[in-house]
Amino acid sequence: MKKVFRLVLIATAILFAACKNPSATDNAIASRDSAGQDDSVKAHIRKEASNWGDEVRRGDSTAMAAHYAVDAIVMPANSEPITGSDIVKFWGGAVRMGVKDLKLNITDISGDGNLYAETGTLELFGPDNKLLDKGKYVVVWKKENGNWKMYRDIWNSNLPAPGSK
Repeated sequence: MKKVFRLVLIATAILFAACKNPSATDNAIASRDSAGQDDSVKAHIRKEASNWGDEVRRGDSTAMAAHYAVDAIVMPANSEPITGSDIVKFWGGAVRMGVKDLKLNITDISGDGNLYAETGTLELFGPDNKLLDKGKYVVVWKKENGNWKMYRDIWNSNLPAPGSK
């Protein structure tokens, strides 16, 4: 009986060690799957940036706000953080103030499967294609109910503050 118990104990230890330390093949498969997901997420973020520009040109603040996660925080320059239903109000206000177009240039997307950070530059235009602002931004994306949503959104201007030289 002791011999059988020892054999079961040794077999369990070997099985536990094998499960705890994946093989090189398992690691390669996981890495390949992760890279595939990474490419898919990056393509999704690039598509969302394109959609964002279309929505700004249409003046559709509801569609713009739909890109955000339920617990998103928008952090515009020279403003308090914006959350919840105030996000659609914020973008509606931007449209009413004359924002007609937004051009985003994504410079990097990196992440680990749970969160992705998008960084880039932006140009904001008003009527007659007048440049209103240009700057840089960071958006953190997270998965919510199976969809990638904007979780944190912050930007600031490269232009001098009004009244400064």
